[in-house]
Amino acid sequence: MAERNSNTAKNSNPRGLKRVMVARFSALGDVAMVIPVLYSAARCYPDVTFYFITRPPLTALFINHPDNLIPIGVDLKKKYKGVTAMWHLFNDLYKEYRFDAFVDLHDVIRTKLFRFFCRLRGIPVRIINKGRSGKRALTRKRNKIMLPMITSRARYREVFYSFGLPLEPRFDGLFGKGSAPQQMLPDFIEPLTEGVRRIAIAPFAAHRGKIYPPELMEKVVASLSADPRNRLIFFGGGAEEEAILNNWTERYPGCISLAGRKSGFPTELAIMSHCDVMISMDSGNMHLASLVNLPVVSVWGATHPFCGFIGWHQEERNTVQLPLTCRPCSVFGDKPCYRGDYLCLNGITPQMILEKVNALLG
Repeated sequence: MAERNSNTAKNSNPRGLKRVMVARFSALGDVAMVIPVLYSAARCYPDVTFYFITRPPLTALFINHPDNLIPIGVDLKKKYKGVTAMWHLFNDLYKEYRFDAFVDLHDVIRTKLFRFFCRLRGIPVRIINKGRSGKRALTRKRNKIMLPMITSRARYREVFYSFGLPLEPRFDGLFGKGSAPQQMLPDFIEPLTEGVRRIAIAPFAAHRGKIYPPELMEKVVASLSADPRNRLIFFGGGAEEEAILNNWTERYPGCISLAGRKSGFPTELAIMSHCDVMISMDSGNMHLASLVNLPVVSVWGATHPFCGFIGWHQEERNTVQLPLTCRPCSVFGDKPCYRGDYLCLNGITPQMILEKVNALLG
């Protein structure tokens, strides 16, 4: 008899669902957090086809996905922009896939419209509970309630459970428990030799409240590159980030920058899978590293792991953060610091990060 945790075991599907449409349009980290849940859903219910609609570039994250999981890129900037366009999107998707259920993992205006159109056609709908009231209590300026929220992945699982589709964890990583095949690595990543350690560094994020000051991160880079065993690989994008990372690459030995190379998600994920540790902010790169079982030393400023966004299988002991009473002041790090000094980030010393990295490297 097959074990319950095997990837081939089949769960009960009391509603008899056959084709389930799932939506999460953005952002990178949020879609990355969906992957362990969606892969598990597809493996728990091999007789159900799961269609996942998201922004076109993010479909590239779905490496080695189960055959009954179909990622679909939706162009929300041109083809399906506006209220009327969402009606066309619903009709186009229903005509092609004839889905019999809709799972809303986003709960924004676009998906609310999609839910409305589903109900008009009698298609059952389930919606994520984002825990907004709890997050407000965590991030308000006074009388914070410092209780950890459940993770976003747990919230995603809850939505499937409400459809009568309870999930067991059946995701080991995009490349399983190992690394990506060597042929997926680009030529500029040299083969590892004995005693050499690869350290991925992703020093940027979408918002100021989540970015460790570059001048302090440079001290981390300088210290790590001074060890001849270390090879540093920088992850980032955009002109400003590319300039900073290229400057570090020129100034410090053993460094490579992926900024500006346009390698694509599969290649970057493959490179991450061949690294020993990553230094990252509370950002999408933390979640990408998690998908390939890469331990992450994550740096937290205005945000906090209590909001439920720590990476899949990442350990809180590897986080770097200060015990300030003003933290967290924001769920996403997009609010200006009301102290004006960003002490939550400026107060973190390079040595605090280096200690965590060296502990993971042994």
